[in-house]
Amino acid sequence: MYTFDIKRPDPSMRPVLQQCIDSLAKPKGSLGRLEDLALQIGLIQQTLRPQLTKPVNVIFAADHGLADEGVSQSPKEVTRQVVFNFLHGGSGACFLARQHGFAMKIVDAGVDYDFPPLPDLIDRKVRKGTRNCLHEPALTTEEMEQALQAGADVVADCQAEGSNVISFGEMGIGNTSASSLWMTCLTGIPLVECVGPGSGLNEVGVRHKRAVLQQVLDRYSGSRDVWDVMRHFGGLEMIMAVGGMLRAAELGMIILVDGFIMTNCLLAASRIQPNVWEYAIFCHCSGEGGHRLLLDYLQATPLLDLGLRLGEGSGAIAAYPLVASAVRMLCEMHTFEEEQITKYF
Repeated sequence: MYTFDIKRPDPSMRPVLQQCIDSLAKPKGSLGRLEDLALQIGLIQQTLRPQLTKPVNVIFAADHGLADEGVSQSPKEVTRQVVFNFLHGGSGACFLARQHGFAMKIVDAGVDYDFPPLPDLIDRKVRKGTRNCLHEPALTTEEMEQALQAGADVVADCQAEGSNVISFGEMGIGNTSASSLWMTCLTGIPLVECVGPGSGLNEVGVRHKRAVLQQVLDRYSGSRDVWDVMRHFGGLEMIMAVGGMLRAAELGMIILVDGFIMTNCLLAASRIQPNVWEYAIFCHCSGEGGHRLLLDYLQATPLLDLGLRLGEGSGAIAAYPLVASAVRMLCEMHTFEEEQITKYF
């Protein structure tokens, strides 16, 4: 099993950074959340002049055996169809990435399809979709460990290419179901409150989804620790994101946390290594049912609340300009002293 040595940023830098922020030519606290972001990023990078370099959005794609139970509006073949759309540059995350200067990396974590060799598709396929967790564990321990390692390795490659800020996205029909199961097991929030419409279920569809997931939960007799939850419910794209987040924090990178699924992945990552929290910025609250409850449980305040529920890392990329503004504030604003301005509050 890969282990992650994540250091908590040295807190002795905090008062120095705060003094720097308070000395900028503005009323104290007047830039609100931007000041909080600047303090967090300065602590991560241990500098008064942080920089954001080569942002990248990594999308992990995989299928879920549980999708065979009709828990999603869409059939499983949509997963591989959307992967092709990523590669063609036509998805929501793609236009946002172009707008905000993100590189895109698309990873086949476990799509139930044999892709031909494609130069822009990173092949880390563990297996062609997970098993159906209504009837058996989604993954073996070895498959789970392989996925965790693969996600970590993809992020290490991004960092080696010069990136110090990273967002994660996902594609996998059925993955809001797996996320709801992770959420109820890891937080104790009742399952019914963790389940939403996913990619567009109507009220009848949501009731069916809840009923199926309740059957899954009723048949589960595991320990409910993070390792058993990931192994039993899947999915591969989510576990790779967990490994990616842990490796990113280990490397001192800034982690932009997307919506419902990626927030569950960060929750799982924090149960493995709590210091991952220090590197995470919660970017938005999605329109998916349980996301607001999960953010409240984590005492996390997202930067945006636009009703997005696309996934793919789209909300994280959309929030990036605010993160960049916080860094520019530290690096570009003048101080009261530099401009000989009398401090005003």
